[in-house]
Amino acid sequence: MATLLVLAAGVGSRYGGLKQMDPVGPSGEAVLDYGVFDAKRSGFDNVCFVIRKDIEADFREILGKRFERQINVSYAFQERDALPAGFTLPADRVKPWGTAHAVLCARKQVRDPFAVINADDFYGRDTYRSLGLFLAAPKPAGTYAMVGFQLKNTLSENGTVARGVCRADAGGLLTSIEELTAIEKTGGGARNKDADGAYRPLSGAETVSMNCWGFQTDLFGHLEEKFGRFLSQNIGNIKAECYLPSAVNDLIGEKKATVRVLPTSSSWFGVTYREDRPMVVDSIRGLVKAGEYPSQLWA
Repeated sequence: MATLLVLAAGVGSRYGGLKQMDPVGPSGEAVLDYGVFDAKRSGFDNVCFVIRKDIEADFREILGKRFERQINVSYAFQERDALPAGFTLPADRVKPWGTAHAVLCARKQVRDPFAVINADDFYGRDTYRSLGLFLAAPKPAGTYAMVGFQLKNTLSENGTVARGVCRADAGGLLTSIEELTAIEKTGGGARNKDADGAYRPLSGAETVSMNCWGFQTDLFGHLEEKFGRFLSQNIGNIKAECYLPSAVNDLIGEKKATVRVLPTSSSWFGVTYREDRPMVVDSIRGLVKAGEYPSQLWA
């Protein structure tokens, strides 16, 4: 048994709307439809959507109903006030608490080894096949995986993106991951702008995390500890977020986890900005024409 955990609670501020539900396929499919379709044919039995209460009705009506006819579906809710005992939501907190918190919010729903994806990223069939094979074999606690993409293949023409830049050892195990939150494409590669306004050049060949992971359920206990520590240090910072890659990086450094980097031949594309949508529509049309997907996924 394996579960696909989909992070779909993002506000879509850069996109300008609920991109999780925006149709991009030839029969009105959203990007998320292709992820669920690929996961199902790669051996996943369940899908859990992490959403917000204020989008629940629309999400269930537009997407949930059709998924429920294909696979076991559950929901978890990422709300700003979903905090551990002893912490109170600051009155001026508007942003969600980040991807580590989003995963933690599903700890009661997920009972099996699980993959994590973003709802608005297209990862491709090979990605889910690799994750499905990894999760199918019994593994000890702390044995995780990350699908690695090349940075140059994950950039937007329309603005900055956040990516976890990864390093791995000769055996293919992740040694560190650094979250860079303002990467933009350049003529010769890419560059990241840090909080002080300084630019760091990037070649574009770097392996990056697209928040596409394979985990054992022991991760939830680690995230609970990490998120509590994060709140102790950042509860008053209205912009601070607890990122999943950073939490995993800490676990690697503490020798509490090993993470195998799974290379993929899949094409990645996403809809960070509304201007990205035509490219996504064209890319999916090309995959349908090539026979990778039927023109109507859920016929």
